[in-house]
Amino acid sequence: MVQRADINSVLSDIRSLRSQMMQNQRVEQDQSVRGRIDGPRQVQETQETPSFNDMLSNAVNNVNDLQKTAGDLRTAYDMGDPNVDITRVMIAAQKSSVSFEALTQVRNRVVRAYEDIMNMPI
Repeated sequence: MVQRADINSVLSDIRSLRSQMMQNQRVEQDQSVRGRIDGPRQVQETQETPSFNDMLSNAVNNVNDLQKTAGDLRTAYDMGDPNVDITRVMIAAQKSSVSFEALTQVRNRVVRAYEDIMNMPI
């Protein structure tokens, strides 16, 4: 029954977030309509798109951080730290595992794309 209550609380959180997002969208739409009527809107400064190298290195660093966190939690649990419970350790381990698998898949696809490009006739 405890799991059922947790699921219901998660569902209520999702519903409240959805309603907040819908309110924000309505407010943005109202502001954009007013901007057209009242006068020109300020042009927002465009952000520079990060390079592929930056994105890949950020992804690798994020995976590394998740693995370090999982290792630290595992060590703390093994040492008997009362503030670390097994659920936090297992969730952190799964997060690091999933992120590592995703990064591996990205690497495999990048290597496959590179090989395809190199094998193209000139």
